[in-house]
Amino acid sequence: MENLIQTVKKHRFVITILLALTGIGLMIYYDYCDTACSYLQGDIIGIDLKWIGIGYMAAIIIFAALKQFDFVRALLAAGLGVEVFLFSYQIQNNIFCPFCIAFAVTVILAFIINYEESPSWRENQLKMWPFFLGEVNFPMLKIRKLPLVVVALIGYFFIFFTFSSSTLPVYAQNKNSFIPSLGEGQYEVILFSSYFCPPCRNTDIKAEPLIREMLETGKVKVTFIDVPFSRAMPIYAKYYLYAANVNADEENIFRVRHILFKAAQEMRIQKEDELVKYLKERKVKWKKMDEKSIFPFMSAVIQEYKINATPTCVIKYSATDEKKYIGSDKIWEGLVELKTHLQK
Repeated sequence: MENLIQTVKKHRFVITILLALTGIGLMIYYDYCDTACSYLQGDIIGIDLKWIGIGYMAAIIIFAALKQFDFVRALLAAGLGVEVFLFSYQIQNNIFCPFCIAFAVTVILAFIINYEESPSWRENQLKMWPFFLGEVNFPMLKIRKLPLVVVALIGYFFIFFTFSSSTLPVYAQNKNSFIPSLGEGQYEVILFSSYFCPPCRNTDIKAEPLIREMLETGKVKVTFIDVPFSRAMPIYAKYYLYAANVNADEENIFRVRHILFKAAQEMRIQKEDELVKYLKERKVKWKKMDEKSIFPFMSAVIQEYKINATPTCVIKYSATDEKKYIGSDKIWEGLVELKTHLQK
């Protein structure tokens, strides 16, 4: 064990760089995930948390490469404080992001690898408890024996006061309308998606022929619920409702959804005026309405089924028999199962 510890200490800067690269990889993969996208989103002073994470790990790589030990440990201690806040936030909202948790693990492992026991803590643990995480020195700043627990607290309170999230914003308060849907029947398919979510787009494209086929039976009702995956989603949801207000048949609904997916993922449109211009170019017709009367119903459905990832599909066979599928593959299996059931 002693030999292992010494080996780790000898190569800790290399290991730290590898862990930081892993953290960057996690954030990049999270941005382009291909199975299910959690809509646990957040930013710090308007900057997406994913980019903050990538920049944070890049800073660790730079200081580790320069072998600036105290700067690395200070950054990691601040990261511990941030991760404590983010994990408690997930617990409070009952929404857990596997990528965020994995990122936190890389921070914790990097801190453990770079941990050095403080002499003050070693001499008197009872009186010197603030030094249990270690200490750092910054002679150029005339700072000596700075307890890392202080740095961790700075990280915690910094994100506490600057973090802004969008786990599940309630769109509005007025409750006087309905959510547009396709078809009628005793079976109901509810698809939860975000136009900014690549697997949601893939699911729509793959499932469309099957959904059309089931709609032809006259036994299935299909409803699309736009989940606030990003800050721009309420704008997209609004124009989806506007378009459905003009023509809510399946041809128009599927066409509009294809266009909105392209606007979000290929054109990367975030602002309303740019989206309006793009929709006009694609000759999408819409009629304004009081979308605020429908948004609360959409939020209520999202909360009812505890949707914490997109794409998600709920298939209701009856009032007491419903199944929930998360991710493109599982949703496809669920739709095929429903089709088989309809053929009996």
